[in-house]
Amino acid sequence: MRILMISDVYFPRINGVSTSTQIFREELIRRGHKVTLIAPHYPNCEDADDIIRIPSHQVLFDPEDRMMKRKDVMALLPMLRNENYDVLHIQTPFVAHYLGVKLAKALNIPSIESYHTFFEEYLFHYVPFVPKSWMRALARHFTRKECNAVNSVIVPSTAMRDILEQYGVTTTMKIIPTGMELNKFHACNGDAFRDQHGIPPTRPTLVHIGRVAHEKNIDFLLRMLVELRRDIPNILLIIAGEGPALPHLRKLTNQLGIADNVLFVGYLSRANALLDCYCAGDAFVFASRTETQGLVLLEAMALGVPVVSTAVMGTKDILQPQRGALVAPEDTQKFAELVKQLLDNDVLHKRLSKEARDYVKEWSAPMMADRLLEYYQSLIAQHKTQGPSQHTPPATSQQS
Repeated sequence: MRILMISDVYFPRINGVSTSTQIFREELIRRGHKVTLIAPHYPNCEDADDIIRIPSHQVLFDPEDRMMKRKDVMALLPMLRNENYDVLHIQTPFVAHYLGVKLAKALNIPSIESYHTFFEEYLFHYVPFVPKSWMRALARHFTRKECNAVNSVIVPSTAMRDILEQYGVTTTMKIIPTGMELNKFHACNGDAFRDQHGIPPTRPTLVHIGRVAHEKNIDFLLRMLVELRRDIPNILLIIAGEGPALPHLRKLTNQLGIADNVLFVGYLSRANALLDCYCAGDAFVFASRTETQGLVLLEAMALGVPVVSTAVMGTKDILQPQRGALVAPEDTQKFAELVKQLLDNDVLHKRLSKEARDYVKEWSAPMMADRLLEYYQSLIAQHKTQGPSQHTPPATSQQS
């Protein structure tokens, strides 16, 4: 099979979309399929074959991202026609969406779009001078319009599918989470990370890893830490990652008087330091309200680090079985009580650690890639028999 992907973001830009795109792409290539990715050019980026980098410029209000030049993408059309692609997979809803729809029509192949981000709870953080209600309404409008413009939508969780249905999305939807590359999460050295950062081996330590963005609700974790510190005065929270909320969180840490209990370590390489950071924690804590899936929860579990987290949006699918994790309400005191319970109970900690390692095997990347490949095949067959304008579900899809 020959698959064309297009995305507004990809490495070296680090976020969940980049990670998901890379994981699925590598798994499909491993199975012998050709997967070409069109993505923005970033300074100093180096790529393997079949990644087409498009000249780009910085995005207003979001300096981490780049905007591809439309004419340079459309100029690829003659070359793309010669490649005889079977399906086009759009990864993001901005420039890539509109160009992807155009390319799919020009190439006469089905278009499929992954909906990775809960924009209703995202956009107003980056355009603060516009009323939140306006930005939420705008997010719903463009989401509905874009999702209904493609042949199918892939969502990573039940919650995201339900929200899109509430928006009025009528296009076929299929739940396919991003899988875990378990071979990359089998070894780590938490002691080395602690030693590097001067953290005593016995100091109770929590870890939060992810993009340091306003919608991640890290404020809540800092306020929870105030509660927890009353019972565990030397508790430490490591916050790993970069993002636009970092100055605000540093200021809030000082305002709450917990500067000695919080360590900001910035961006860490996924090759080693990131894994060591996970394992430096006695628990992984999380409270985002906007996750469409929550890959970092699975990453922590894969390394045997128990999770304490709220179960909101996409994290519900991961956390509801309560295997390897304690599910907490979004209440600082009750969340702190669960963390204390885990830190104080060695038997509970060991049980959750083992459960986590076993449970995460059910979320492996090969399993999810097989599901995606099967769905591609059903969409291609539908397209050939019914034509590109049809949006009826393929025979193998039950929106699950």
